[in-house]
Amino acid sequence: MRQLAAAFLCVAAASAAAAGTPDIGPAATNANRLGPVSRDRAQAALGEIAANVDPEQLQRTLERLVGFGTRHTASLTDSKVRGIGAARRWVRARFERIGAACGGCLVVESIPQVVAGKRFTKPTRIVDELGVQRGLTDPGRVVVISAHLDSRVSDVMNATADAPGADDDGSGVAAVLEAARVLSRHRFAATIVYAVLSGEEQGLYGGKLLAATARARGWRVEAQLNNDIVGNIHGQDGVIDNTHVRVFSEGTKSTETEQQAAMRRYNGGEVDSPSRNLARYMARLAPEVLSNLQVRMIYRTDRYDRGGDQVPMLAAGFPAVRVTEAEENYTRQHQDVRIENGIHYGDVIGGVDFPYLAQVTRLNAITLASLAWAPAPPAAVAISGAVTADTTLRWQAATGAAGYRVWWRETTAPQWQMHRFAGDRTRFTLRGINIDDYFFGVASVSADGFESPVEFPGPAGAF
Repeated sequence: MRQLAAAFLCVAAASAAAAGTPDIGPAATNANRLGPVSRDRAQAALGEIAANVDPEQLQRTLERLVGFGTRHTASLTDSKVRGIGAARRWVRARFERIGAACGGCLVVESIPQVVAGKRFTKPTRIVDELGVQRGLTDPGRVVVISAHLDSRVSDVMNATADAPGADDDGSGVAAVLEAARVLSRHRFAATIVYAVLSGEEQGLYGGKLLAATARARGWRVEAQLNNDIVGNIHGQDGVIDNTHVRVFSEGTKSTETEQQAAMRRYNGGEVDSPSRNLARYMARLAPEVLSNLQVRMIYRTDRYDRGGDQVPMLAAGFPAVRVTEAEENYTRQHQDVRIENGIHYGDVIGGVDFPYLAQVTRLNAITLASLAWAPAPPAAVAISGAVTADTTLRWQAATGAAGYRVWWRETTAPQWQMHRFAGDRTRFTLRGINIDDYFFGVASVSADGFESPVEFPGPAGAF
């Protein structure tokens, strides 16, 4: 990454990234609008963001989080040194320091709620800590990075035992805070929300509160990147993998109606929800900007019979994915800290690989930046071409879009394969491309070369 930083820091676009600079994206001349040079500038700007992610900063953050002893949702709230309350206040203070360093670009909020359930002995107050970086030109459009602060041991009701929660999910919280530190130096079209949630281990309560907050405030959430367990490289099966990260995404919308499902079953869209196309976006972006990290797209909402804070967001109708390490070690998750039959149990900091955590954080940061610099995906994408040799797509213009790109792929292909640039038109015909044989979609493109996720036609793919 030192070589990556040296290469990108010499790019002129880096000057637009200084704190307080009101520019949105790297400069692009009229001669190069939307052309290869503009895309090169976009990749260079993202490369600079990736180079500024600091593994040592991530380690210092995680050491501080583990130092609270336990962060169980029902643990102490009045202590200055131990428990969920002290951890929440420390996270809020970190957001405030980051906001001060960027001239007040972060609005820091604590969102409380009293909840009750079978994993609580009594009604308990949870708090979501948010840092909101308001967009300059399209602030109602929101992209979110999230992680959960709370931790647990073998007994989910045990709120007093040491529960370091280093990987689950201190690693995710460290990624959120580092993304905020790096991205707060830049200004974006869309709003970025950095969310540290509580109550996940007791029943996804922090995610539910985040979804309710988004709906109450009328956020147009384009993406939630939920980071949960993102720092370990040593699998329980002995496999070591520091070059892949899994991105889980739902195939069909949680909010799909029966009529929409019938349309999807007939014409396709089972693997083209907004969340799935968000995962494709991340998988395409990683090799363009990063070295030695690839996204493994997992066609599931979460791991088998397990859950995370992206699930309530999906239930509210918001596109969301779960980001998780490639190889999990279950002796380090939801375990009392102990040694048993020579096996070390417990989620301690020794189980986190910080160069790998930095890579996953870089992926998050460049995804958020690319989404927030790009226009929104085009709305109301429609398609026609039955009993003809051609395929025609139509869509509504997106705020800030200088042009649009039409994509298509084989119906069995996991990634978008072919594309044509449509200019600033909102209707485009692919001559000689049969609608029966491919899946299609449209992405918006900014003048600076930043491209939105692809939107699949119809309700199945609508963001």
